[in-house]
Amino acid sequence: MFGIGGGEFFFILLVILMLFGSDKVPEMARTFAKFMTQVKNATNDIKYEITKSAEDSGIKKEIDGVIEANPLKEIQQEVVDTVENPLSDLQQEVEKQKEDIENLTGPIKRQL
Repeated sequence: MFGIGGGEFFFILLVILMLFGSDKVPEMARTFAKFMTQVKNATNDIKYEITKSAEDSGIKKEIDGVIEANPLKEIQQEVVDTVENPLSDLQQEVEKQKEDIENLTGPIKRQL
């Protein structure tokens, strides 16, 4: 919890008890809990308003369309094609050159 170990947490509680007394600690804890609840509710309200305004302005539909289109997949496929096709083209060119060499050296081999 927040990078605080058990011993450190116990020490913090002990200091709080000594500073504020056992009467005030429960009241402080309740106040802190109410504050955290208000912060959580405010955060949820802000998220809701942002989502609602995005839906109203059509941004959400555009985002969903982009996600469905998945341009990253197209880019990945282009990269794969770019890498694989030159290799296959190169192999085809090598095969053609081999055939040409065989055609040229074939009559020479027969003469020897």
